[in-house]
Amino acid sequence: MANEILSVAEMYAADRYAAESGVPSLTLMENAGRAVAEEICARWAPRPTAVLCGPGNNGGDGYVVARRLKDRGWDVSVEALVDLAALKGDAAEMARRWNGKTLPLAPGNSRAALYVDALFGAGLSRPLEGEAKRFAEWSKDFRASIVAIDVPSGLHGDMAKPLGDCAAEAALTVTFFRKKPAHVLMPGLTLCGEVAVADIGVPGAALETIKPALFENGLKLWGADYPWPKSDGYKYSRGHCVVVSGPEHATGAARLAARAALRIGAGLVSVASPPDAIAVNAAHLTAVMIKPFSGAAGLAELLADKRFNSVVIGPGCGVGRQTREMVAAVLATEAAVALDADALTSFQDHPADLFRLLREPAVLTPHEGEFERIFKGVRTRAQNKVEAVRIVAAAAGCTVLLKGPDTVIARPDGIANVNTHAPPSLATAGSGDVLAGFIGGLMAQGLDSYRAASAAVWLHGEAAFRFGPGLISEDLPVVLPAVLKDLRGRLDEKYGNSSRGKG
Repeated sequence: MANEILSVAEMYAADRYAAESGVPSLTLMENAGRAVAEEICARWAPRPTAVLCGPGNNGGDGYVVARRLKDRGWDVSVEALVDLAALKGDAAEMARRWNGKTLPLAPGNSRAALYVDALFGAGLSRPLEGEAKRFAEWSKDFRASIVAIDVPSGLHGDMAKPLGDCAAEAALTVTFFRKKPAHVLMPGLTLCGEVAVADIGVPGAALETIKPALFENGLKLWGADYPWPKSDGYKYSRGHCVVVSGPEHATGAARLAARAALRIGAGLVSVASPPDAIAVNAAHLTAVMIKPFSGAAGLAELLADKRFNSVVIGPGCGVGRQTREMVAAVLATEAAVALDADALTSFQDHPADLFRLLREPAVLTPHEGEFERIFKGVRTRAQNKVEAVRIVAAAAGCTVLLKGPDTVIARPDGIANVNTHAPPSLATAGSGDVLAGFIGGLMAQGLDSYRAASAAVWLHGEAAFRFGPGLISEDLPVVLPAVLKDLRGRLDEKYGNSSRGKG
C-alpha cells in the first residue's frame, strides 16, 4: 500500500506532472468527483444529499459528486457558496455540466441526511468566514453525516490544524493520490474521520520527481529488514541489551523495558542495577540478568564490555546530575542507545550538553511534555509536528521519536514517518517504558535506529489493538508473540521465505 505523505506544494507538483504527462486537469477533476461518489455509495444507501460547493477546484469536485450521485438515482442538491458566474476554469465547466437543483449556501435550506463538504481544500490560505464558518461550527454536532473532499473545510493541509478558530469535521474524508500531513497529524487526524485515498490518474512516476521525505509508518518501511532469528544463530548473535535501573524505590520502569527488550528478540538482556536496587530487581527477574554498578564510573566500566551492544537509559533513573553523568557514560560507548524519560528531562536546563553527547545509533523518545521542556519553543515555531521533530533530529544528529497518537519519527537527514497505528488505551503508565525496551531490543539485533524505532512503535500499537480494553503496560510484551507470529506470516506471504532469518 502506498505510504508516501505529500505536502500541499508536492501535491500541486503531482498534478502538474500529470498534466505534463497528458492527463488533462478536467479529467483529474472528473475522476476525483467519481471517486468520492463511489466511496459514498459504498457506505450509505441513497438519501437526500446536499453538496456544498466552494469557489475553487474543491467546489468543482463537488459538482462532479452531485452529478454522479444524481445519475445513480440519489436525491441531490447543490448549495453554492458563490454565484456560479464567479467560477473559473475547470470548476466553472463542472458547474455547467450540473443540471440539478442549486441553492445559495444558507441556514434556511431544508435539512439533508448527508452533506458533502466541497467548500475548501487543503490549500486554503485564510480562516473561514461567513456561511462557510457557520457550516464548520454546525458540523461538530452532525459529523456522522458529513463527507469531506480532500480535507474538511478550514483545515490546512500542511499545518494539520484550522487556520482560524474552527474547521469542519467529517465522518469520512476522501483525498487523492496520496495523503497529506493533515490526514495523519493531530488535530487533523481527528477532524478528518476515516480517510480514503483515491487513485484519480496521477502517474505514480510523479513521486520520482517529487522525492517525498515523509511517510506513513508500517511494514513497507521496515518489514523486509525485520531481524528474525537466523537458522544458524544463537543468543549471543542476537545481541545483548542493557537497561539501566533507577534506585530501590524506582525500579519497575527498568524491568518493564527489560522484559520488552527480551520479548522482542534480544538474545540476552541485563538490568544494570545500583547496589540498593539489586535485591528488589533480582526478586522480580528470572530470564533477565542483574549487572551491579555504582555511579557513572561504574556504569562506564560495565559497558566497556563491547558485547553489550544496546542500552536503554532513562526509565526510573531520576532527574538530575547523576543521570546526566550516566547518560554521558553510555553515549561514550559504541552501543546503540535509547534515551527515554529521566535521561532526557535531566537535560532540560542543559540541552546543549545533551546535543554535544549525542551520536548515532541513538533514539530519543520524548513525549510532548518532555519535548517542550528540553527543546523549548521548537513545537510552536515549527509549521507542524513533523517539522519540529526534523529540526531536533538534525541538531541532535540522531533519530528522534516524539510520542503521541500521531507519533513522529525522524532521521537527521530529514526522512521522517508518522505512526497513527495506536489505540487510546496506550495512554497508560509504563507503556513508554515498554516502547523504549522494544527499541533497545531491536537495535541489539542489529536494526538501525530509525527502523528500530519505527518497527517498535508499530508493534507497540498492534499489541495494544490485539489486547483490547483493559490494557496495562505489562500486557504489551505478553501479547507480542502472537503479533510477531502474524507479522511473519504476512511478510512471508509478501516476500516469500526470504523474510525468515534476515538479520
